[in-house]
Amino acid sequence: MPGKRSWARRCAAQALYQWQMTGQEPAIIANEFLADQDLLKADPEYFRELVHETPKCVAEIDAALEPFLDRPLVQVDPVEQAILRIGGYELIQRPDIAYRIVINEAVELAKLFGAEQGHRFVNGVLDKLAHVARPAECARR
Repeated sequence: MPGKRSWARRCAAQALYQWQMTGQEPAIIANEFLADQDLLKADPEYFRELVHETPKCVAEIDAALEPFLDRPLVQVDPVEQAILRIGGYELIQRPDIAYRIVINEAVELAKLFGAEQGHRFVNGVLDKLAHVARPAECARR
């Protein structure tokens, strides 16, 4: 059974997908999820952080992801975009979360929500980003 942060990431991926597709304010989307979704399994504070902070950092995250993509980010499946952005946020902004956990969580989300081989794509991109964003941590593997 996934932990509270895993559930928060799962719900945040859905919320960020909605944000990407509609342009609706992240705060409104977060409130809708907190009211309607079964967030009892999730860490609500971490969900809020991901949904509020990832869009604020999206330009930085996208710029960090771009060198490792095989196509422009706008051509990446929107579900995988949302997952990559969450993983990018965590790798860049949350050094307290081990990079292997960030990548594993993103891969699991891609298996759950993404295209058939989307998890491989997400794994490859975030692994490359981790080596740039956290070189010392990656060197200790």
